[in-house]
Amino acid sequence: MSITRQNLSVIIVSYKSEHVIENCINSIDSRIEIIVIDNSNSEDFKKKIETRYNNVKCILSKENLGMGAGNNLGIKNVNKDFVLILNPDVTLENDTLDEIFAVSKEIDDFGIIAPISSKIEYPNYVLGKGYKFDSTKPFAVKSVDGYAMLLNLKKLIDFDFFDENFFLYLENEDLCKRLKDNGENIYVVPKSKIHHLGGKAVDPKYQSEIEYLRNWHWMWSKFYFNKKHYGYSIALLKVFKNLISAKIKYFYYLITLNTFKRKIYGMRLLGLISSMMGKNSYYRPKF
Repeated sequence: MSITRQNLSVIIVSYKSEHVIENCINSIDSRIEIIVIDNSNSEDFKKKIETRYNNVKCILSKENLGMGAGNNLGIKNVNKDFVLILNPDVTLENDTLDEIFAVSKEIDDFGIIAPISSKIEYPNYVLGKGYKFDSTKPFAVKSVDGYAMLLNLKKLIDFDFFDENFFLYLENEDLCKRLKDNGENIYVVPKSKIHHLGGKAVDPKYQSEIEYLRNWHWMWSKFYFNKKHYGYSIALLKVFKNLISAKIKYFYYLITLNTFKRKIYGMRLLGLISSMMGKNSYYRPKF
């Protein structure tokens, strides 16, 4: 079954994203339904965005759910066959979706189709062993980044999408791995390009707190992901260097009185230790 504007919805999970999300929405064909899940729970934002765009529905999450749970909430409110997951700091080119629509007429056996990042030095996919890049036609990959991925809901009827234990980071890797383990195909369309600002989805005035959040959750998610798929012992081996490095750097920046860097590596230690102890991904931004 081919993808069209009529059977596609777009989901954007936002959090303090007012400075970038309109660029994202403006790059999407106005005939396509867009569902924004706002994790900052702003009534003013909801009113503004729904008033400005006829094709946008904004759902307030009531609490900061994170990326995975936010996307799941969006999926539950979709009644279309396909859904495009986008980050607020992503924009599409004029033919981004048309290229995917064309490919879907030729390839119907897929779990995920993704556009390709315009920044070739920062690819949004992992090829994996035995996979080959192709610059002219769709190519199979091991996984794609979560800031731009199109899910085939029609095919994945009984699939549990995002693991909500992840608050931030690696929820997309986990999703892709489970899809591949189930024999599903993941493709990247090289003629379908997107632009990703990278780490700019939250208002930059909160930059320091966001850095603390990212470092805490990166380490929590890394251990949890490896424990989930490979077991506790392998997970320990995977993060051992990170643990030692974070300890050394924490005490170095403590001695040199660099408060910001000290807290960064303190957050890494706390996130990693919390995950190793089996605690949930509880850390949330302090603003």
